[in-house]
Amino acid sequence: MLEISSKTNLLEQKSYKYSLQDVEEPNLQRDIYSYGSIPKVAFNHRRVPMAMPEEIWITDTSLRDGQQSVEPYTVEQIVNIYKLLSKLGGPYGIIRQTEFFIYSRKDREALEKCRELNLKFPEITSWIRASKEDFKLVKDLGIRETGILVSCSDYHIFKKMKMTRKQALDFYLGTVKDAFDAGVVPRCHLEDITRADFYGFVVPFVNELQQLSQEAGIPVKIRACDTMGYGVPYTEAAMPRSVAGIIYGLQHYADVPSECLEWHGHNDFYKGVANASTAWLYGACAVNCSLLGIGERTGNVPLEAMVFEYASLRGSLDGMDTTVITEIADYFQHEIGYDIPPMTPYVGRNFNVTRAGIHADGLMKDEEIYTIFDTKKILNRPAAVQITKTSGLAGIAYWINQAYGLQGESQLSKHDDLVIELKKWVDAQYEDGRQTVMTDHELEQKIEELAPGQYHRV
Repeated sequence: MLEISSKTNLLEQKSYKYSLQDVEEPNLQRDIYSYGSIPKVAFNHRRVPMAMPEEIWITDTSLRDGQQSVEPYTVEQIVNIYKLLSKLGGPYGIIRQTEFFIYSRKDREALEKCRELNLKFPEITSWIRASKEDFKLVKDLGIRETGILVSCSDYHIFKKMKMTRKQALDFYLGTVKDAFDAGVVPRCHLEDITRADFYGFVVPFVNELQQLSQEAGIPVKIRACDTMGYGVPYTEAAMPRSVAGIIYGLQHYADVPSECLEWHGHNDFYKGVANASTAWLYGACAVNCSLLGIGERTGNVPLEAMVFEYASLRGSLDGMDTTVITEIADYFQHEIGYDIPPMTPYVGRNFNVTRAGIHADGLMKDEEIYTIFDTKKILNRPAAVQITKTSGLAGIAYWINQAYGLQGESQLSKHDDLVIELKKWVDAQYEDGRQTVMTDHELEQKIEELAPGQYHRV
């Protein structure tokens, strides 16, 4: 059958409709996923077209998937995180939605307090078990959309749920009908899609979902969940690990519109951000993220990373306030007590800090030489140095100028007497066996000793 594509405006052939393959034994794809060895990446040399949607956005799971892997947040913390998400996402709602648990009294109290803020973005959605009682709870709370777990790999269907593919499909379809009956938009979380039989289960299942959606007159959202981080961004990779192939297949063979298509990834193989960007590039409007990447095992896609990916791909922040990322990091560290690894991009304490004297010398001449962008303007975090045995005269001079806010002619050079004397003292510390970084307090005390009353910390 030939149809005009609304995306390409070309006649496209849709001559085959995929049917459920109800196998007796699970297909665990042992040629790729042999448990005793590292998963393999296969290639089929088939390219699918890049097709970034007109609009792309970020959705958040910090209060659902993220909260599952840390100490539960208090009501006040949830409200403050929600406010920070709204502030970061800006007036156009680039951070479009966030999801809440709704089971406990505390969960519902936090949700209500967030609603009372009357913030347009991010929209509050929920995540529930697949039951009529839970859908009624969602409707009673007045929530428009909810996530539903619909595991799609044989690992889950056969091994966890103890069902056949046909039994799982029927169970899921019944669950989605319950959502439609409750007037709720279901967001189907296709768990473990990168180990699923894409054409034998995923596509036939999503086609059935699309049919139910048309009958109900209510949209259905599809969240492609790379639960174990197996997805790869390579353009000619074979299924089921190809992110581009998954997104293309869901659109081309299951007719999922971009605005209803979302990617949810994990970072087990260091590919979380690259995979999420690939999902955008190949047709998904939404990528699902967690603040600071907090999530199970190695974590989810870091939301702050996708803020910068968005700006890189679109050429604009479109109203997002990136300085809020530093506020978020400070809040998680000082109010929640979360320990951010120091080398974490954008938010770790060493993100734009150097200890090398040769780098500090470059920073003194022009900070652009060794700084990825204007971190003071974009993140409200100026480039910094830490003083160690390798900092040299340039590092010490840079530290003094920054710590005391010295500008223009007031700035010290690496040839200044104070810098030379301070370096002699620092060198002596390390010659005596010191191994740790010099603290700000120690440096300030020594400067006061060498130049009494001349310098005051900003």
